[in-house]
Amino acid sequence: MKNTFSLLFYLKKPKNYVAGSMPIYMRITVDGVPKELSIGKQCEPERWNPQINRVDGKKEDARTINAYLKIVEDKVDQAHTDLFKADKEITAVSLKNKFLGVEEEAHTLLTAFQDHNDKMEALIGKDFTEGTLSKYNTTLMHTTSFILHKFKVSDLLVEKVDNYFITEFDFYLRSKCGCANNAAVKHLKNLGKVIRICLANRWMTYDPFSGHKNKITKVQQVILTPTDIQAIYNKEFAIERLRIVRDAFIFCCYTGLSFIDLVELKRSEVVTGVDGSLWIIKKRHKSGIPCNVPLLPIALEIIERYADHPLCAGTDRVLPMNSNQKMNAYLKEVADISSVDMNLTFKVARVAFATTVTMGNGIPMESVSKMLGHASIKTTQIYAKIMDNKVGEDMERLKSSPKSPYHVSSICV
Repeated sequence: MKNTFSLLFYLKKPKNYVAGSMPIYMRITVDGVPKELSIGKQCEPERWNPQINRVDGKKEDARTINAYLKIVEDKVDQAHTDLFKADKEITAVSLKNKFLGVEEEAHTLLTAFQDHNDKMEALIGKDFTEGTLSKYNTTLMHTTSFILHKFKVSDLLVEKVDNYFITEFDFYLRSKCGCANNAAVKHLKNLGKVIRICLANRWMTYDPFSGHKNKITKVQQVILTPTDIQAIYNKEFAIERLRIVRDAFIFCCYTGLSFIDLVELKRSEVVTGVDGSLWIIKKRHKSGIPCNVPLLPIALEIIERYADHPLCAGTDRVLPMNSNQKMNAYLKEVADISSVDMNLTFKVARVAFATTVTMGNGIPMESVSKMLGHASIKTTQIYAKIMDNKVGEDMERLKSSPKSPYHVSSICV
């Protein structure tokens, strides 16, 4: 990129100046932005020639100052050339620092990324969660392996990160790391946050994401029918760990709690509500927004079932929960044994509460939104759209089934 660059020497009147010599200053201007500094010499105003930026006369002191000004001028020109050859950003500040021999701190991508993650870790429990940090650490790991794979270096200057880097990283995530579209997009979004920090700090002047577009693929949500929920609830499990997972899943189906909110649920958060019945009154782990849910009979039954469990008795815990990874793995066994041909996760249970249990039974969207702890009803509207899609799919099957009385072949004209 070509810069407009100029250099000017001038006399600067000191504060409370009355008479005598004035200090000679140099003004470096790049793309209209000036930076000034004293060159350590002085001159009487009547001897200074502003047309040529030099001292008039042929006296020894005039020749000495003018020779010095020429050396300074040459050094600034050389500094400009060196920055250009090194493909460094040329600004009034960088040119001044180069002239003074001040080395600017080199900012690298992985160092900036690690600094971001370290600060995030320090704010866990305040602004961030362990899960969010884990996702950024995974992105950092992929970025580190990509730089080593593609550029054969351990780190990269942030100013070297361009659109080519982003495009190749996107390809690397999908080809080498086996990331599906949505996973790749999320890693790029995490990287994008670090890039925006670098841009804000003026460590880089070009946004490498400019012109790069990624689109999240809409995932078809699994919707449990009342029959599915009943089949899972009524199934007898000989293994205790599967009974616990089944009950935790059903509890989420009837309360809408996310997995982490269920893990953190305390008996002290099960209180008498405004209607005199028991409610869950708590704030969501993810957003801190209240989610106040009246407890349905099945949810109450499950709470009482584990009141004397060794992991709950004498504590404030409601259910004996395991890790999300293990419990989701056990849910696959629960689905198989219950003959429910679906990939069950605790996210599915939350969707079931929003669709099958509440909106499917006429509960207004505003009430559902409040119970789910959504910040905006627009988020809840997604579940309404899911239900519309489900209705459309069910009607289409009804119309297309040869055994249906509504199939075209069954209609008498």
